[in-house]
Amino acid sequence: MTMNVQELKRRGEGQNLLRSSEQPVRMASVLVVDDEPGIRNFLQRGLAKYFGLVEAAEDVATAEDLRQRCHFDLIITDIRLPGDIGGVEWVKALREQGGSTGVIFMTAHADLETAIAALRAGAEDFILKPFRMEQMMAAVERYLERQKIQRENFVLRRQVDQIYDSAGVVGNCDLMRDLCDVIKRVAPMPSTVLLEGESGTGKELAARAIHELSGRGGSFVPVNCGAMTAELLESELFGHVKGAFTGAHQAREGLFTYAEGGTLFLDEIGEMPLPMQAHLLRALEERAIRPVGSNREIPVDVRIIAATNNHLVDEVSEGSFREDLYYRLNVLSLHIPALRERQEDIPLLANHFIRQLSSELGVEGRELGANEISQLLSYDWPGNVRELKNVIERCLLLNKPPSSCVVGLAYHTKDDALEDGESLQLDKVEKQHILRVLNMEGGNKSAAARILGISRKTLERKAQAWGLD
Repeated sequence: MTMNVQELKRRGEGQNLLRSSEQPVRMASVLVVDDEPGIRNFLQRGLAKYFGLVEAAEDVATAEDLRQRCHFDLIITDIRLPGDIGGVEWVKALREQGGSTGVIFMTAHADLETAIAALRAGAEDFILKPFRMEQMMAAVERYLERQKIQRENFVLRRQVDQIYDSAGVVGNCDLMRDLCDVIKRVAPMPSTVLLEGESGTGKELAARAIHELSGRGGSFVPVNCGAMTAELLESELFGHVKGAFTGAHQAREGLFTYAEGGTLFLDEIGEMPLPMQAHLLRALEERAIRPVGSNREIPVDVRIIAATNNHLVDEVSEGSFREDLYYRLNVLSLHIPALRERQEDIPLLANHFIRQLSSELGVEGRELGANEISQLLSYDWPGNVRELKNVIERCLLLNKPPSSCVVGLAYHTKDDALEDGESLQLDKVEKQHILRVLNMEGGNKSAAARILGISRKTLERKAQAWGLD
């Protein structure tokens, strides 16, 4: 749903963004609680035009019964309700239990003390009876807009905390043209996509391209599945209620919720701990999540894109990856080619990075000569596109030719043998390169992993496979 500020002004203040839509608010559900049948019917009819689900209850007991059977994004409740528990007391209890659903209070008996109590209980807004439907819709829209901004800010904070390759999908070789054609074809479909390829090939860029071309209105939310324990990852993906575990002082929504209506990118899916794989499989099959510590499931509308630099088929055979989850993710598999498989794109990518980074860094760009291009083409690029970008950035910062900024270019070319006389096989070349970078960084695995463009966990796994301490 998109509309610029000028269009909103043209329509006037009375025609807001929510009410200008002819479609119900995606996946939004509202619970109305009031003992007056007229108010319940009035709000049900008015809200049903704009929301996917609107339920009504006459007291707290009925409302609680509905809450146990269905997730609600918003509660609109009267302050005075029949029975022992009023609206304010009920909402206080919900907040103490870890509930984070937004609440709008309405009342015909307003005073300053009541208003303060309602706000302290966690009210999003306070409406006086009698009211017009336009007033209620304005309050609802303010709440939904705040929720949207909070989720967008959360996603932006995560993106600031991580390093992303922002080059876009750049390439002119047959492999990349074919890949782009497939991406354009599958992007509008809701199917799960599995991206396979070596580290640094641009799997996240491909995932972002799929999301951008999908037409989905929600956010693109990336998460590294190999960077957390099973317990932490479960809370990160699904959220948790207050008191679910030590340190859970307040409820928190998970990344599935922040990706609502958009795309959740599960990077390094092959590194996901086995206990978590079962939880993810259930979420994908049920299209619903259960926050840690909660006994209720929340429906979600999220497109899943997973990525791996491992051979998941081998991991399934070894028992380190669930076979049922593999087949659930592998609806459509796309191979992202390594840079050595698309050599003709190296000059194109190098010049693209020079233009991009010189502007970002505020330094003067330069043209690569034929000899420099030849030297770049002679390198195997085990770190792929990410390594090429790092080399170009180092070249611009130090004002040196790219050849002097490539770690190992002198020993790691297509026509030279390795120092120890081994044949130039890919796995041996990779081992030599990683060991040299580790040696250059004094054994600091974190620093070496950053230079190599891989995760520390991947580096440790490779070192363990080679029998290294």
